[in-house]
Amino acid sequence: MAIRRVVTGHDNNGRSVVIFDGATPRTVNFESIPGHAFAQIWTTPLSPVLPAGNADPTEGQIGLLPPAGGTSLLIVTFPPDRTMSTPGFDPVAAGEECVARMPDLARTFEPEYPGMHRTDTVDYAIVLSGEIWLEVDDGNETLLCPNDVVVQQGTRHAWRNKSDTPSTVAFFMVGACRQQVRTA
Repeated sequence: MAIRRVVTGHDNNGRSVVIFDGATPRTVNFESIPGHAFAQIWTTPLSPVLPAGNADPTEGQIGLLPPAGGTSLLIVTFPPDRTMSTPGFDPVAAGEECVARMPDLARTFEPEYPGMHRTDTVDYAIVLSGEIWLEVDDGNETLLCPNDVVVQQGTRHAWRNKSDTPSTVAFFMVGACRQQVRTA
């Protein structure tokens, strides 16, 4: 995955400048899931302040999910689902690689329901290329195409690429606090 990232900041005189222009340092191309990749573009802490420093907040990170009030911008390429059923695919190796490369997100996945997960985030998911299906709790599946946007409000869901080509989706995640829902 090749993503060019341009980040602005301030020089010592308070003037706006480009502080980063190049490949996103935190890019992962999965070895055990051919075609699966992500790039974490940027993150912010709870209540970011301006002017921000000129350090790259993605360097040294191992998690992808932001804290409550923080943000994370992530671009993900999903290979076709059939990739996981090809001869030689090793689901154990794929699971281990997911845990190693994105431990906080991997902890949210449900082994008995592959792909299903729930995060404490509000996500704005924008389909950049290809098509992908959003599956929710009741089994409803919605086809999404380029320029379609999903507002994911901490619900249990899965992403399914039923096509023959990769799908790339940008996720802008805002960390949230989950409240207990009372039922009558």
